[in-house]
Amino acid sequence: MSEGCGSFLYTLINEDFSENGRFYGKTIKTRFPPEPNGFLHIGHAKAICIDFMAAQKFGGLCNLRMDDTNPTKEESIYTESIKNDVKWLGFDWEDRFFYASDYFEEMFEIAKKLIKKGLAYVCDLTSEETKKFRGDLTSPAKSPYRDRLAEESLDLFIKMRNGEFPNGARTLRARIDLASGNFNMRDPVIYRILKVSHHRTKNEWPIYPMYDYAHPIEDALEGITHSLCSLEFEDHRPLYDWVINNIDLPAKPRQIEFSRLNLSFTVMSKRKLRRLVEEKFVDSWDDPRMPTLSGLRRRGYTSEAIKDFCEKIGVAKASSVVDHSFLESCLRKDLNIRAKRVMAVIEPIMLIIENYPKDKFEEFEIENNPKNQEQGKRKLIFGRRIYVEKSDFSKEAIKGFFRLYPGSIVRLKSAYAVECTGFKEDEHGNIQEIYAKYYPKTSGGTNLEGKKIKSTIHWVSDRDCFNAQIKVYDPLFSVASPESEGDFVSKINPDSLKIFENCKLERGLKSAKVGENFQFLRIGYFCLDKEKTSQDQMIFNRSVTLKDGFKKT
Repeated sequence: MSEGCGSFLYTLINEDFSENGRFYGKTIKTRFPPEPNGFLHIGHAKAICIDFMAAQKFGGLCNLRMDDTNPTKEESIYTESIKNDVKWLGFDWEDRFFYASDYFEEMFEIAKKLIKKGLAYVCDLTSEETKKFRGDLTSPAKSPYRDRLAEESLDLFIKMRNGEFPNGARTLRARIDLASGNFNMRDPVIYRILKVSHHRTKNEWPIYPMYDYAHPIEDALEGITHSLCSLEFEDHRPLYDWVINNIDLPAKPRQIEFSRLNLSFTVMSKRKLRRLVEEKFVDSWDDPRMPTLSGLRRRGYTSEAIKDFCEKIGVAKASSVVDHSFLESCLRKDLNIRAKRVMAVIEPIMLIIENYPKDKFEEFEIENNPKNQEQGKRKLIFGRRIYVEKSDFSKEAIKGFFRLYPGSIVRLKSAYAVECTGFKEDEHGNIQEIYAKYYPKTSGGTNLEGKKIKSTIHWVSDRDCFNAQIKVYDPLFSVASPESEGDFVSKINPDSLKIFENCKLERGLKSAKVGENFQFLRIGYFCLDKEKTSQDQMIFNRSVTLKDGFKKT
């Protein structure tokens, strides 16, 4: 993050390490603590950049920690995907990888100490009863078990730990303030009975700590100085501080909140993303239409583009929505330098150049990337029969249409100027072939005397191409704010994916590798699909269009 991007965060951190600051003389230590209950999305990328870059800027370290305190939704597959995403963004935690479950025993012992201090008690209210007695802004919460003696609560808590009570029978609650205006402080539950197998500890624990209790303890045990988190945790900060101030650990981390990333034309809730996957609205967590980092990577996004986006949107305290087109513009900027230019015809029609010798073939040299001369040049074979785009032909002249139609002249990219002389169609009016004549003296861009050429189109030779499938992705949702009214899945764009078969690609793309980016001339940026491509079927995904095509609705 640049100085401007994290200015308010950096100002606060600077104050903490300056003379008389709370961490004067110490080294900054941050952490990125995702819950392994789904794949990371673009919003997490912002948090990753903030956590790791703040540590880098101030000469410290950042831990990676799985907050696995809720075994009902967590799986090892999510842990591995999170590791891969963080590494892909260019960050490393070396030997600083932890799990919340590493500290279950310490958390249990700390809870017993809180009970002995009179700061926690076992409550027999069910979850429904707890909600019923939560109170409102004018009346306090209630619990008939709040005055339970510490000895009795301690005995019951140990029995909870030993699995002697059924799910939901009892909870351990912090004794704070039933009349607090912040409902998070109204004697919150810090342990619940949950007899569910954990992906790491298996059936060892029948009770699990709540996140608001576990998280500050994890931070303190790891010596974290700054717990940087999204704005939704601002109301939880008093509870974070209460835990920190009432446990016997030397580290006293500081929580600072920043606004989370909201992006138009998508949803950023793991719960809603999970629904998209489970109800088959998308193929998987890494479907290229998903805002997950694995989905974006499969679509052709680069880590450089993602980090550039995160830096440019900055870090603020106020919530806002970033237009999806801005994310795409960051990708275009990166791919404009990175991507090799190639020719591909998505909806091919045969163009026969009737005055070009039938058995003649020649090579034309083409720049791989005019924005990056280091990528060199390549040669393409040209002949009498080539493929052009269906959209580049019209049966008759149309105002403003400067491509192929009978009597028009266009330039074939890096080859000759040709004049359309006619076409053949079937009984249904579908174009079968287009006919043209070429001007031999216009090779390689030479002007055609006396005639102005207004259009250049791309092509591939029938002797120098192969068939491939191309997937064209558009926004998953048809409106900018899919969560605004009604069920968000009702706003899904039915045309978010279009599949084109038997596309004609220049033969050099046969050697394309996963992770390479290409600009299909005049069409957009594409990459090889890492999941679906096989030796028999190459599949290319559109990463982004050449220009912003987003609707501002």
